[in-house]
Amino acid sequence: MGTLSFSVIVPTHNREHLLPRALNSIAAQTQTPLEVIVVDDGSTDDTIATLRREYPDVVLFEEPHRGVSAARNRGIHASRGDWIAFLDSDDEWRPEKLARQDAALVSTPTVLLCHTEEVWVRNGVRVNPKKKHAKRGGTIFEDCLPLCCMSPSSVVVHREVLEDVGVFDETLPACEDYDLWLRITSRYPVLFIDEPLVVKHGGHNDQLSRLYWGMDRFRITALEKLLESDSLNDTQRAVAERVCAEKIEIYRTGAKKRGRHDEARRYTAKLRRLQQGSSNDYNSLIN
Repeated sequence: MGTLSFSVIVPTHNREHLLPRALNSIAAQTQTPLEVIVVDDGSTDDTIATLRREYPDVVLFEEPHRGVSAARNRGIHASRGDWIAFLDSDDEWRPEKLARQDAALVSTPTVLLCHTEEVWVRNGVRVNPKKKHAKRGGTIFEDCLPLCCMSPSSVVVHREVLEDVGVFDETLPACEDYDLWLRITSRYPVLFIDEPLVVKHGGHNDQLSRLYWGMDRFRITALEKLLESDSLNDTQRAVAERVCAEKIEIYRTGAKKRGRHDEARRYTAKLRRLQQGSSNDYNSLIN
């Protein structure tokens, strides 16, 4: 038994065929969590029946279909542990995952979030992440700006952090983790364990990255919220503004190419508003 109390939150939607792999990897942990909370996000398959029959010890919440953020938040609010761990229902943990994080966090008591290295598997075949996906610890706010640099399935976070910065934004249909990590890393350092303790499985048709074109529009929304919050220092704000402008221009260009001219005009207006509130000059992007 470890030192820290972990509540594990598993959101799921119509993944009866994948969920057992995730839950079995929790059951195989060398350190037993305080509780395992599965939040069913309005599944229409046999997920509920499978859970009741094969996993009677999990805490189960049946919710209407409102998305992964609402499901995770339901689990957070119901949880009892001091530390919250997330596992997406298509991923799995290596047996030592929680134990390694427990030991690392106990030895670094000032750090309140820990993530790990991971293995990527796509359609059953292991793939190598690109250099831009490299992970690290410490003060990583600037690393989190281009793209999501922590996987929810690898993260454990202390409850007080979520009480400080808030939980997942339920208005974002995707990139909700990017949004939360920005809010956290702008205020808190993170601990990184350079050991692949999570296996991330991709390639299936219900992944959010396949459902939405132009994922950067959700990152732009997250950046705009952050810039409006007055929670950044001057250095953080300058970098966030630059990245936001770059993403707006990329998205605006893509909208033009697809004939979405009204959308392109909306993002031109966003860029102008960003320029008006910033000391940076974005004229080269607008003209």
